[in-house]
Amino acid sequence: MPNFLDIHTTSAEDLRHMIDSARAMKDARKGRSKGELDDDLPLAGKMVALIFEKPSTRTRVSFDVGVRQMGGQTMVLSGKEMQLGHGETIADTARVLSRYVDMIMIRTFEEATLQEMAEYASVPVINGLTNRTHPCQIMADIVTYEEHRGPIRGRKVVWSGDGNNVCASFLHAAGQFGFDFTFTGPQVLDPEREWIDFARSKGVNVEIERDPAKAVSGADLVVTDTWVSMHDPESAKERRHNLLRAYQVNEELMSHAKPDALFMHCLPAHRNDEATSAVMDGPHSVIFDEAENRLHAQKAVMRWCFGK
Repeated sequence: MPNFLDIHTTSAEDLRHMIDSARAMKDARKGRSKGELDDDLPLAGKMVALIFEKPSTRTRVSFDVGVRQMGGQTMVLSGKEMQLGHGETIADTARVLSRYVDMIMIRTFEEATLQEMAEYASVPVINGLTNRTHPCQIMADIVTYEEHRGPIRGRKVVWSGDGNNVCASFLHAAGQFGFDFTFTGPQVLDPEREWIDFARSKGVNVEIERDPAKAVSGADLVVTDTWVSMHDPESAKERRHNLLRAYQVNEELMSHAKPDALFMHCLPAHRNDEATSAVMDGPHSVIFDEAENRLHAQKAVMRWCFGK
């Protein structure tokens, strides 16, 4: 049974299968209550451990509900409860958990923690987020774009702001799904060269444009994310605001994109910092569809991990 650790380490064919599966499952649930079980139950009798070293709203609720809708049960564990890697090693934790549960989802800080968990677990491991990547979010974003505008292949996606972990997974997706990607933001916050090179190696166009208005010209999708992490000190927050203020997604910036361009933000948002409320609540925005689609995309990921 495979792990889902990153978009660039999963085949393009499997990724496409997951996207199509997510959309089909979403369609099949129309008109049903949130607590009603799916028609087929691939997780019946399965126990899934949800590990959170980093706090979460969307990841926790969407995975928990998704497991239950597919007939499984969840065990939610916090980093404080487990003291992951501070007493027992991550490798031993993975071995022990594999004796109790059928799948592990982990939302953690260091990529090395995820990789070690996957190496030593004998059950599937899913990346719920690391400081370096956030693949489940981007799977939801692909589902969202395609349900509104059709295939994302060949489209232009523009990221405005900080080249962070979500941006990294968007670059992975550009290569795997075949869309062009433009980053606009300060040089000091550029995405990792490794991820840019990956996307380009797949034959897609990746550009860095410092002028945000030029960057979004002709964009089919404009994306941003919070400028600061909850763990950043106040001094770092002020510095980031000064660096990123020119890259705020506002109505003026969106006017340079295509008239039918979509706007996405993975949430939580600091309204009127990285994006204005006028954009977030405006006609381009699909942020709440995007949030809902975490549920359907992750259900498809879990099904795939169990060979469904």
